Amino acid sequence: MESILRLIKKTIPQSLFQALQPIYHYKLALLGALIYRFPSRHIKVVGITGTKGKTSTAELVNAVLEATGYKTALAGTLRFKIGERSEPNLFKMTMPGRFFTQKFLRQAVNAGCQWAVLEMTSEGVKQFRHKFIDLDALIFTNLSPEHIESHGSYEKYLMAKLKLAEALARSPKQNRVIIVNADDKEGGKFLAVNVPRKLPFHLRDAGAYKLNNDGVELIFKGERIISPLRGLHNVYNIMAAVTFADSQNIPPEIIKKGIEKVSAIKGRGEEVRVGQLFAVIVDYAHTPESLRAIYKSFEGKRKIAVLGNTGGGRDKWKRPEMGKIANEMCETVILTNEDPYDENPRAIVDEMTKGMIKKPEIIMDRRAAIARAISIAHAGDVVLITGKGTDPFIMGPKGSKTPWSDFKVAQEELQKLLSKSSQVIS
Repeated sequence: MESILRLIKKTIPQSLFQALQPIYHYKLALLGALIYRFPSRHIKVVGITGTKGKTSTAELVNAVLEATGYKTALAGTLRFKIGERSEPNLFKMTMPGRFFTQKFLRQAVNAGCQWAVLEMTSEGVKQFRHKFIDLDALIFTNLSPEHIESHGSYEKYLMAKLKLAEALARSPKQNRVIIVNADDKEGGKFLAVNVPRKLPFHLRDAGAYKLNNDGVELIFKGERIISPLRGLHNVYNIMAAVTFADSQNIPPEIIKKGIEKVSAIKGRGEEVRVGQLFAVIVDYAHTPESLRAIYKSFEGKRKIAVLGNTGGGRDKWKRPEMGKIANEMCETVILTNEDPYDENPRAIVDEMTKGMIKKPEIIMDRRAAIARAISIAHAGDVVLITGKGTDPFIMGPKGSKTPWSDFKVAQEELQKLLSKSSQVIS
């Protein structure tokens, strides 16, 4: 199918190809639903959308549903899970195309799952991957500029997200509900969609929340929830999950149990520890807001940043902004390669330096950059490796993929240090 699409793209004018794309994607979505017999009609489905927080919110929602006794399926950036079986997402896309989601939902139905938790993206909407998925609920986390080149403008990006809310409005399911971060500037647009139940949440709903060095605390319906997930952004993620759970009449004590069960989320503020006296954190942060949030989670600590940036050929506006944030919030910044695709990786890094006043170190080899950051860290410091999270490849020219894991590389470099440094304890 992909080879046929590439052939068509080469043989017809670009303008005609782009005009035909929506029809092509719609037909594929319909065909997938027909082949797998419209599985979303036979399982409850909650979609999660937004620029940031989708993966963390999805994992929290899944944990609460499991704590309630439901058998669940989950599909997102991090993994694909059906019941007890889970495998990493190696597609480097949150919503894989063609027939994947319909097949996934059919497998979930066949396995006896009662709920499916789906991360849903604007890129997926562009290719009609959300079509013929009957939603019971949608959670909106937040919105900030992202995928601007792909969509053409921020407004078109917003409209793509809103199409998911419109899909919920058209769903034939009963008791549909939309959960909305009403503190977000775009929250009102999602609450304006014609859905039977609309549940906004605010930061103030978290009670006298606390941001601690080892996590967060908040109060929901009289229950004090203590989570090891750090930062204000995770208070919002937890509030999204608990508001959804409350909409499904899950008791507060079960909600608390489910949230507190999530001790870590891979690639999202994930700590790499082999006994060292300083923290090493791997985080997906790929927008200015998410980068600022993860740095702010370690306020008062000396921070060493290992920073790549947006993949080649996209969201170039971010590059100086990301450099500026790292420059302002970290004592040491090491710029490195991330996912250059067909762009010159050094040119990407050079654009990042335009937002920086203090001169960064530039080490293009990502492993060497991580090793350098670890080698200069002292007791009490925090090394923050951002941009890739659990991404399994470094994406190079002409579609090349180099297998990669920030977590594993950091672990290996720490183990090397363990053998020779008095900064590391057993």
